[in-house]
Amino acid sequence: MLISIHPSNPQARQLSMVSECLEKGGIIAYPTDTIYGLGCSILRPDAIEKICAIKQIKPEKANLSFICADLSDLSTYAKAIDNSLFRIFKKLLPGPFTFILPASKEVPKILQNKKKTIGLRIPDNNIALSIIKTLGHPILSTSFPGDNIEDYTDPEVIFEHWGKQVDMIVDGGIGGIIPSTVVDCTGDQPLLIRQGAGVWEY
Repeated sequence: MLISIHPSNPQARQLSMVSECLEKGGIIAYPTDTIYGLGCSILRPDAIEKICAIKQIKPEKANLSFICADLSDLSTYAKAIDNSLFRIFKKLLPGPFTFILPASKEVPKILQNKKKTIGLRIPDNNIALSIIKTLGHPILSTSFPGDNIEDYTDPEVIFEHWGKQVDMIVDGGIGGIIPSTVVDCTGDQPLLIRQGAGVWEY
């Protein structure tokens, strides 16, 4: 299903449809402030397994992130966030950054990896944030498989390629082609892992 949502004024009815899809274990393709991503509810192990099957990787080894609505979600699903890190997050979020943090016990067991870390994002995208707020908890997110990011900027093209594997494609307009900047915050100092759309200054 391809569903159009207004980027600056998301319609409540459409948001409810997306939320219901996620609650039932559905997989969505949705816009962020960078590239379109694949998403599901963090509370549905069956949906997590479906996303990992699409990526052809095991859940504990997958490059997955939680898309959160605000900083309170970060403190729920990550631990050891000190004041200096919090100031960085407050300055840069919402924005095109993924922060790797020590995972808290609130992270579902299926997603707990050997490193005991989790990627956390708060995208600067009204549709993504509205979906999360309607759902009531973060969504699990990952990129589409393959290196051709240009194939995943147009929701109609995404529908053509992935309509049979994804339950709902959220059309929020043409997406970007540069992924988020990834910063590892599990050590003594934040470490830039991948330079993406965000300008990292520390």
